[in-house]
Amino acid sequence: MIWLTWRQFRGSAATMAALLVLLAAALALTGPGLAADYSAGIAACVQDNTCDRFYDHFFGGHDTSFMALSLVVLLLPALAGLFWGAPLITRELEAGTHLLVWNQSITRARWLAVKLGLMGLTAMALAGLCGLMVTWWADPLDRSAAENLALMAPLVFGARGIAPMGYAAFAFVLGVSVGMLVRRTLPAMVLTLAAFAAIQLAMPLLVRPHLMPPITATFELSKTSVDSISIPRDGGANPRISLRPAVPGQAGAWVLANDLLDPSGRMIPDRGEGAVVATSTTSGPCAPTAGSGDGCVAEINRLGYRQQATYQPLERFWPFQWIETGIYALLTLGLTWLSFWWIRGRLS
Repeated sequence: MIWLTWRQFRGSAATMAALLVLLAAALALTGPGLAADYSAGIAACVQDNTCDRFYDHFFGGHDTSFMALSLVVLLLPALAGLFWGAPLITRELEAGTHLLVWNQSITRARWLAVKLGLMGLTAMALAGLCGLMVTWWADPLDRSAAENLALMAPLVFGARGIAPMGYAAFAFVLGVSVGMLVRRTLPAMVLTLAAFAAIQLAMPLLVRPHLMPPITATFELSKTSVDSISIPRDGGANPRISLRPAVPGQAGAWVLANDLLDPSGRMIPDRGEGAVVATSTTSGPCAPTAGSGDGCVAEINRLGYRQQATYQPLERFWPFQWIETGIYALLTLGLTWLSFWWIRGRLS
């Protein structure tokens, strides 16, 4: 049974393995140079305090590769569900070969166990290796990325570490389960993609922020937290502050909420143009003629305005990876049980 299963899908597995070897070779050739450039740039920028500018330049020179590799890792589990999982049973049902296979000495449960085990473990291995290789290669870029592309950001988190293994296992078994219920390959592929995409969107929006209790803290305004200050040129209105989704002293944190508080501790709403700050713009540090905005930030701090951020710190990256992978493992086990129950009693 193992030999037969391998014969059936060895072509697609060999193709995926070959592509993974090519990717590994490319990453192995370019990764050390990328790390060396990052180390040299950090050593130089620390001396003249220009590391922010170096981060922007360094990441900007590799942003296309960064996004392309992240997209590859994110798509690999979905492809396993579409092209390996969904056709696994429906191909037999549509061709009628299940009537022959399931009337042999091998039971339905054993037949399904071999296919799920061999193909599912292969999908997990390929996705896991791809994720870990890209995590190693992109480490310098992850450390220099802007807030919305930092390591804990939803788009990047799912393409790093061991999480792709959990995604691949779940997507594959999801495809098998949907195929059993639908019994047609093309509709099963469409439904598998829709269901997997919906769950992948729900996880960072609804579940991941609460895997561990987020931290809420209050900070003085600084260059780290202030994105821009809009000061009216005529001095006839209050300035507006736009905050950056960043936490002072917590580089790479995933910011869930970011608000400006007035001196009494109440949140000031930001309606797209920044939060209004009650301070003079006719004279003093926030006047249009005052020059640098640093004095205005200091004056706003003196008046008692503060940034309140709710965030998940970067050091929770690996705990989140293990917890989320465990959640997908439980979902995979549930779908596996459903598949065995359905093929024994409901599928004919």
